[in-house]
Amino acid sequence: VVEEGQEALLELMKEDLLSISTGAGPATTAAPKILRIDEDEPARYLAGVERIKKYILDGDVFQVNLSRGWQVSLGEEVSAAQLYRRLRQHNAAPFAALVCEGEGAIISSSPERLIDVKAGRISTRPIAGTRPRGNDDLADEAYSKTLLGHPKERAEHVMLIDLERNDLGRVCQPGSVSVDELMVLESYAHVHHIVSNVSGTLRAGVTPGQAIAAVFPGGTITGCPKVRCMEIIQSLEQTCRGPYTGSLGYLNYNGDMDLNILIRTMYKERQQLKFRTGAGIVADSIAENELQETRVKAKGLLSALGACGT
Repeated sequence: VVEEGQEALLELMKEDLLSISTGAGPATTAAPKILRIDEDEPARYLAGVERIKKYILDGDVFQVNLSRGWQVSLGEEVSAAQLYRRLRQHNAAPFAALVCEGEGAIISSSPERLIDVKAGRISTRPIAGTRPRGNDDLADEAYSKTLLGHPKERAEHVMLIDLERNDLGRVCQPGSVSVDELMVLESYAHVHHIVSNVSGTLRAGVTPGQAIAAVFPGGTITGCPKVRCMEIIQSLEQTCRGPYTGSLGYLNYNGDMDLNILIRTMYKERQQLKFRTGAGIVADSIAENELQETRVKAKGLLSALGACGT
């Protein structure tokens, strides 16, 4: 049974189940026809990075996640299910998701978990630190080693772990919050990331809404401290982020849940696509490097559209 208008998604699910039972992968979906791709003006982003560094120098904030956008005009009608399949093929991720609502659709290949609650245990899995994949094994290993050993990346990551520990501490039993995994490398089709896992035991009586409120929005996509960072983000980005850096997942009747952070995510409305990527700006950030990081993160989305060289 499927909602009216979602037949393509049902067929996709059928193919997935068939591929699991037969061991065959899903059929390749052709890249959509693209009329135009517009990328936000790089100069504006570079200026934003320098403005954030001034805020940091003045003591307003420690780190801010600044994002920029891409707008894509499709030259043909393509379903959200078809785009989701392309995204899974070109940028597979553990917290991928698809939601269709009216003429809009959220198409996500998120690698990041916001919150997981099971049997009274709560965890969050922040990502902070990015390098591109190499063209060969030697280059790839060099990028990953540079990422894990870079003082800036490690300092930024530790700061965000502390932020997440503080967030979980609002709803967890005293002394139960711990870092289960510290700065492990996760590698995806186009990027390497540094990832940690922070968990704790929920206090009795904490509701699902209270648990979500404690961590939302994720510190990795705002910065520290959150509220001031969001004010700065609004003033510099000068646009609503839409679904980007929101959250998508499931909530069970018993309070268990698993929610992602909507990064590496497209929003489709009719034949228009929008997506954003960002980078964490700290005191010693080099503006051009942060700009390139946004492009590296966009690569998986552009690849899914058959426009990786754009």
